[in-house]
Amino acid sequence: MTALRAVHLQRRPRVRPWQLVAVPVASIAAGLAVGAVFLTLTGHDPTMVYPAMLSAAFTTWFGFTDTLASATPLIGTGLAAAVAFRFGLYNIGAEGQLYAGAIAASGVALALGEAVPAPAAVTALLLAGVAGGMLWIAVPAAARAWLGTSEIITTLLLNYVALYWMRYLIFGSTSFWRDPTSTNFPQGKPIPASAELAELGLTRVHLGLGVAVLAAVLVTLVLNRTRLGFHLRVYGDSEAAASYAGINVRRLVLAVLLASGALAGLAGAGEIGGRAHALDPQGLALGLGYAGIIVAALARYNPLAVVLVAVLLGGVRNAGTALQSLPGGRVPIAISTMLEGAILLFTLGGELFIRYRLRFGRGQGAATAEDLESVPVASPAEPTTR
Repeated sequence: MTALRAVHLQRRPRVRPWQLVAVPVASIAAGLAVGAVFLTLTGHDPTMVYPAMLSAAFTTWFGFTDTLASATPLIGTGLAAAVAFRFGLYNIGAEGQLYAGAIAASGVALALGEAVPAPAAVTALLLAGVAGGMLWIAVPAAARAWLGTSEIITTLLLNYVALYWMRYLIFGSTSFWRDPTSTNFPQGKPIPASAELAELGLTRVHLGLGVAVLAAVLVTLVLNRTRLGFHLRVYGDSEAAASYAGINVRRLVLAVLLASGALAGLAGAGEIGGRAHALDPQGLALGLGYAGIIVAALARYNPLAVVLVAVLLGGVRNAGTALQSLPGGRVPIAISTMLEGAILLFTLGGELFIRYRLRFGRGQGAATAEDLESVPVASPAEPTTR
């Protein structure tokens, strides 16, 4: 007990920019170290596996383009998490909002049919995805704004509703989304070719990547160059200060959560138009929404950094399949999923050390339980204030 009492957390007087970079880098390194232990225990050499993953994901043209394709939905879900988390609103439902966006986008594309010109069909598909994601988060957003209900619980639970609704449409019914010509395994009805997102040559990279990057740029401009962005920064620093300044806090909460849902829904529309070309429950239920939280945390909730981190995590996911062909025994494809989880755990744990540092021996400045309950998430825009 004496040893435990001798260690305490001390609030940092200020957070330096290098610390905002060091924590995500250390989180990735710690995750890779855990992965190395796992590989060693299962009889695989980390010094062979990790270079193979790097090579498969980034050093060949088709490997790199596959990584970009894998990163495309992660940019959308990463932006969805970053926009909300940056201002203390924890949308854990990007997974369900992505499903809702995919359902809406595929439904609108099927309803429009082949007669609609490609530009109009693609625009309608993307807008439908945005609307689907916003609609799915609308109730949690309103409950948070007017009733103070925890958006963590409501958005998380709605993930499962969206998942089983999507599966019901294809596997459990003869809905408008199900392909009636599929006589073997139930499949989604293919969307018209005019609604498909254009691809880059023979690669899997599609127009959705450009849309996702454009969304990141627009989010950055809104947050940094508009009155709404200023109000959001004030709210992120202090809800009480925002209310005292006459800012409509309820409207801000609603706007942030609806924007978060819209970005996740856009990612779902991109998967329909650019990859699956049909409502595909098996191909969509890959944890893209939860992976977006990892992307946002590693990016320090910076929309432009989300793009780069999504490419990194997309490479980890893309390299998973290449592990099956390594000599000396097949490496479990689950290593990529395990790495994602380890990086997430270390990233979330590292958030504490952005604002606090370990101190040995009793001294002034030790963090109390009340301090830890109110530890703010450091904002990349103002890392040295609060």
